[in-house]
Amino acid sequence: MSINKILQVRGMSKRFGDLVVLDNIDIDIPIGSHTTVIGKSGIGKSVLLKCMAGLLEPDAGIVEIDGKKGSFPHCSYMFQQNALFDSFNVFENIALPLRETQTLKREEIREKVEQIIEKLDLNSATYKYPAEISGGMKKRVALARALITNPEIILFDEPTTGLDPLRKYGVFDMISTYRKKFGFTVLMVSHDVPEVFEITDQIAWLEGGKIAFWGTPDELYADTPAPLKPFLNPKLETSL
Repeated sequence: MSINKILQVRGMSKRFGDLVVLDNIDIDIPIGSHTTVIGKSGIGKSVLLKCMAGLLEPDAGIVEIDGKKGSFPHCSYMFQQNALFDSFNVFENIALPLRETQTLKREEIREKVEQIIEKLDLNSATYKYPAEISGGMKKRVALARALITNPEIILFDEPTTGLDPLRKYGVFDMISTYRKKFGFTVLMVSHDVPEVFEITDQIAWLEGGKIAFWGTPDELYADTPAPLKPFLNPKLETSL
């Protein structure tokens, strides 16, 4: 694998019964980049992400992270609805991946969690429960939990679902800011076109189980494939 690629997918395929969702897909994700997967609703964007993360078993194909097949410890996954545990406070939610995947002493876990809480400005919420904090703070808690294992790549599954425009831009800004601060690579699934183009380096358009377009937002605007033209006009009532 090329030294500037952190994640590589080769020949990934997935079907559910007679429905082919992913059809022999190849992807290369550069280190430190932000790649966004777009496409129509139900086309298989989240399936692609979950196959990369090891949450779903592909029918064929391989995933390599840092040149190692199935190196999922280097990868974190931020779920669409945050997936915080209501019965855990913020500290406990963030600490969970360390307790489940690493053999650290209690004080080591406390130190790591306190550090990430400090870096994401969550001190005021440390011992609060998800129901007691705002939606934006829940996103930061979910991100803190994703960052606690010091991953090289974070997969974001529709991180702005259900948010109004102001909070949507807040989440995009959060991801962009912390990517620069922590140096992780981003692979995101999003339906927020063209807003997400403000923070993404590369666009992958998923259509009919294939990557129909791969390139930068500028390349997309300069030479837009016909199937994508409606999605670049926010006045059209077509959603991804």
